[in-house]
Amino acid sequence: MLVAGILRKIALTIVMGVIAFVLLFPIVITFTNSLMTTQEISINYSPIGQMNKAARFVNIKLLPDQVTLEQYVKVLVGSPRYLEMFWNSVFMVVPIIAGQTLVASLAAYAFSKLRFRGREPLFLVYVFTMLMPFQVTLVPNYMMADKLGLLNSPSAIILPGIFAAFGVFMLRQFMLEIPYAYMEAAKIDGAGHLRIFYTIIVPMITPGLAALILLLFVDYWNMVEQPIVFLEDPFKQPLSVYLSRISGEPGIAFAASVLYMAPMVLLFLYAESYFIEGIQLSGLKG
Repeated sequence: MLVAGILRKIALTIVMGVIAFVLLFPIVITFTNSLMTTQEISINYSPIGQMNKAARFVNIKLLPDQVTLEQYVKVLVGSPRYLEMFWNSVFMVVPIIAGQTLVASLAAYAFSKLRFRGREPLFLVYVFTMLMPFQVTLVPNYMMADKLGLLNSPSAIILPGIFAAFGVFMLRQFMLEIPYAYMEAAKIDGAGHLRIFYTIIVPMITPGLAALILLLFVDYWNMVEQPIVFLEDPFKQPLSVYLSRISGEPGIAFAASVLYMAPMVLLFLYAESYFIEGIQLSGLKG
């Protein structure tokens, strides 16, 4: 039995190692290739139609012959469009995260701690809207934005994002675990709902808020469909859409992709413990 257990652990380690390698390899390749010179990238990633018959595949190299920041200089200095699109993303994502976190936390408090008629059916409606694919709500959102005169404006993306249902569902799971005894003790001391929410509930759901912020950032930082549909002006579109337009220049594409991934990676590393704890306590884990 002991030998069998050791063999299972070794086999599991090998399998997980292979999976990790497969998942991390594209990221590693993107980073290392972003440090190559333009000449080296051109040789390795020449279009297949221009290559000789002896070599019909691109030459994927893990390590550059010469490490250089040439591609990053081109992106950040020689291509001001990148920074413009970057700030477009920031000015869309930050209001969505701030707004949805505030709205979702207040709505989750109402659904979990306040007793009112129709609470459960109304929450069920929230869940149904969360389960609907983006494509189902695309046309109604487009028609509403058109009626409100928000088309070709970041508000057409920000407003629906603020009132999305996912945050309400996730934070409600947290608040359901908080005993009513805390609220009753606060009420005895004369605290109202607003004071109870900010002084008792919010500190106790900090892991959930951190997990929600991270999930929202990843979701909206990578959004593509909404900007394409609602923003006709390419100068107003976010970085996630712009990246698809520079694929013809591999060197710049590699460097831009690394810079694009950097905020998500740094945010995850900073909030990793909160994120894991938040997912576990919310009941969203698989």
